[in-house]
Amino acid sequence: MASSSGGGAADMDPDVARRLFEEGAFLVLLGVPQGTELGIDCKSWQVGPRFKGVKMIPPGLHFLHYCSVNKPSCGGEIGPKTGLFITLKPKEILLANWDPKEEDLDFSASQNEEEVSRIRANLRDLDAFLGPYPYEVMRKWVSLTDRLSEEVANNLQPLSGRICAFSDVIPELQLKHTKDRAEQPRNDTACQSMKEGLARLPRMKLREGTELRFSVIPKKTYPPGATPAEITQCSLDFSYALETVLAKNHELQPLNLLGELQFAFVCFLIGNVYEGFEHWKCLLALLCRSEEAMRTRKELYLGLIAVLYHQLGEIPPDFFVDIVSQNNFLTTTLQDFFQFASGPGVDSTLRKRAEKFKAHLTKKFRWDFDADLDDCAPVVVELPEGVTVD
Repeated sequence: MASSSGGGAADMDPDVARRLFEEGAFLVLLGVPQGTELGIDCKSWQVGPRFKGVKMIPPGLHFLHYCSVNKPSCGGEIGPKTGLFITLKPKEILLANWDPKEEDLDFSASQNEEEVSRIRANLRDLDAFLGPYPYEVMRKWVSLTDRLSEEVANNLQPLSGRICAFSDVIPELQLKHTKDRAEQPRNDTACQSMKEGLARLPRMKLREGTELRFSVIPKKTYPPGATPAEITQCSLDFSYALETVLAKNHELQPLNLLGELQFAFVCFLIGNVYEGFEHWKCLLALLCRSEEAMRTRKELYLGLIAVLYHQLGEIPPDFFVDIVSQNNFLTTTLQDFFQFASGPGVDSTLRKRAEKFKAHLTKKFRWDFDADLDDCAPVVVELPEGVTVD
């Protein structure tokens, strides 16, 4: 296993190494082609000719991810990343075989107790072909997933069991018969406009079972039958929408919403899933702009600060800047959060923790959360007489 960076068992504390050797789980991955990019949690490698899996894996939740690679003779291109959350018990052996046709790992062998027992009996012979879990990234991995339980991960993961960087889409209309195709717009003449060109493209949808099962955030942030005054209030304070999301998805364990926030972040950061980033932003905006909820859900917001502290350490500070507008999504969202957290009725512990977090971000990233909010307002431009905008 050729590592992308240093570290490993050689740098590990001897007591930790012995404990992981005795209690650690095994990922036995047979037939993975040489050159495949494969990783677990926050570390990845390029697979060498002797690779047959990973050993000494701390029990618990992990994210296995890999990219198939074409042979050098075929260009050597790297395919899109595929990932899946797995939960490993002490000493467990998870067995998979590489399926060259699907370019994916097939875990069905793990259901064969006889085959797993055979592998366990041969672990000593396999040892030289198993790379040690990258223990140097364990602390980081735990900090990014400490709120994410096996249950939440399983509920959010696609039914297919795979999280893919590129969406698997199929046409909404299958058009299997000539008659069906004849009724569709013809594509053998030049388009007269962009609108016409877009209309000719087939409508696509996600293949069933491949979609991430995130909580649906309501488009309307106010209750049915709301008065104009209530609509205005709910547009400034998203607490109604937040409570709706919690009631529908995390009623028994509201703090699991933080697990969903971590799931979305890992999907984006490690799995390269853009949809994960978009959902992370939506959840963050929902949480940060819920003024009333901050007064009633102290533990949720103390947890949010801890989650964000670790997540923001993994991303360059200018990542969130919109290239077109130069607005930083994160500073504007957190500006609302810090403003609400310092308001009346907020628990003193939460208020102090928010002040410390604000000071930390200001010092580390040099973000200005005290900028005049009016600076963000739209600018009205007077046009010269006779000039119009189409």
